Amino acid sequence: MALNTLLNHRTIRKYKSKSIDKTLLNQVFEAGCRASTTGNMQVYSIINTSDANVKEQLAPTHFNQPMIKQAPNVLTFCADFNRFNKWCKQSNAEPGYDNFLSFMTAAIDALLAAQNVAVAAEEVGLGVCYIGTTTYNADKIIDVLKLPKGVIPMTTLTIGWPDENPGQVERLPLEAIVHNNVYSDYTEDDIRTLYAEKESLPANKQFVAENNKESLAQVFTDVRYKKADNEHFSGVLLKVLKEQDFL
Repeated sequence: MALNTLLNHRTIRKYKSKSIDKTLLNQVFEAGCRASTTGNMQVYSIINTSDANVKEQLAPTHFNQPMIKQAPNVLTFCADFNRFNKWCKQSNAEPGYDNFLSFMTAAIDALLAAQNVAVAAEEVGLGVCYIGTTTYNADKIIDVLKLPKGVIPMTTLTIGWPDENPGQVERLPLEAIVHNNVYSDYTEDDIRTLYAEKESLPANKQFVAENNKESLAQVFTDVRYKKADNEHFSGVLLKVLKEQDFL
């Protein structure tokens, strides 16, 4: 049941050496392609990398996270107007998709497909891990995967047969996420209450101590997602959007 699959999601970073049967993998891809898509344009592509040499080249673009080399398949989900633009031009229709809105349309399509693939994979016993570094080094990934104009990598999934059974990562309570009818802004008391459990977990307390910080929030702002890094990689991505004909 899909609901149980979603509620029991775990991030898998260790995989068995066993490959994924091509028929099964194609079924997972079919499920991905049933995802909702703007105007039924399907302006996304999935790059399925299983070749060890290509994974070796991809690894540095993802800061050498071991899953990239270990997983039998590395899936890069791309915003892709290249295919659609070519179809338009061959059909005597002039495309007008060299703009930021079109990039967002294709990015949303790609991410919806990625989540469908993730759920389908877990439904059949496979494990997945989202790799959040894809947009950081989009320019380098474009080179490795030989992506043409109109194509930008958005997210990456490693996929394979799990070789671990980790616990679930904590999530904020529903009242932190769900707003009824309109947005209800948070008071200081609300914030303290909503983040209290997250901050109290032993693993997160250890995280704070290891990084010599006063709070878990400081780990995010000062160590994991620093302003300087955010600004640098924002510049990289904006340059990619221009070079790939979206700005």
